[in-house]
Amino acid sequence: MSDPVVYLFLGCFLLGALAVPLFPVLLARFVAPKKPGPIKQESYECGVEAKGDVWVQFRIQYYVFAILFVVFDVEALFLFPWAVIFKEAGVPGLIAMGIFLGILALGLLYAWIEGALEWDP
Repeated sequence: MSDPVVYLFLGCFLLGALAVPLFPVLLARFVAPKKPGPIKQESYECGVEAKGDVWVQFRIQYYVFAILFVVFDVEALFLFPWAVIFKEAGVPGLIAMGIFLGILALGLLYAWIEGALEWDP
């Protein structure tokens, strides 16, 4: 791992990873309009004027559901490649995936016991 080409590649990758999100932000500083007015500050939804306060607090339950969805969606992404190499992975691969699924099952059980999966409008 002492090959300098590998570190050069990682450095270029890191610079690219930093440049991609920073470029639009820096570009917006020069291109964005500088004079906000009362019309520009109004909220706009589908051509209908907003009624009431536009800053509404959302319930934390929406975020919990979103995070749980992402966790179990990523779980599915890990299951597909493992299923493709199931025969080559052998027993160690089966044990590793069993541990992975066991940890996720414990997390799901914890969320269920805490009532995070119950929806109260």
